[in-house]
Amino acid sequence: MRTFIAIDLSLEIKQNLRALLQSLRRLKAEVRWVGEDSFHLTLKFLGEINEEEVKTIIATLEKVARQHRPFSLECRSTGCFPEKGTPRVFWVGVVPSPALLQLQQEIEVSLEKSGWPREPRAFHPHLTLGRVKSARGTDQVLKEIKKYEEQSFGQMEVGAITLFQSVLRPSGAEYHVIREVRLG
Repeated sequence: MRTFIAIDLSLEIKQNLRALLQSLRRLKAEVRWVGEDSFHLTLKFLGEINEEEVKTIIATLEKVARQHRPFSLECRSTGCFPEKGTPRVFWVGVVPSPALLQLQQEIEVSLEKSGWPREPRAFHPHLTLGRVKSARGTDQVLKEIKKYEEQSFGQMEVGAITLFQSVLRPSGAEYHVIREVRLG
């Protein structure tokens, strides 16, 4: 099964992101927008794993989670990757608080000890809004996205991390909770 570890977002943040997505969809750009119910902050993508590996991952997450207290998370700003040239991904930023960065790093290190390779890229907390299929219409999206560069989409208390299964469908990915692990 295809899996990843993430923070599920509050209903308030999801509603604010849905409103943003609806305004972006009206622009008719060739972008594959994420499903309106699939917002989450990915901490580590694991890829294909088996049932035995699920047990190891959950045990590792429980150990890491016990060492972390709940903390505040804020979704703020918009942008694209890459910053210059034709965009490939549009995103909403997540404020990189010390608590968030430490949690992500400890998950990365702990899973590396259990045999999962470390992500070679630095962690840039963000929520993917959409992936560009062609450059057609991206100028309009960039102009619209710029309006939200300093906007907050909400704050929440992070009390858990979640192991998700990702099922790929022609209509987009579906996410199913395998296990939620409480912090603290």
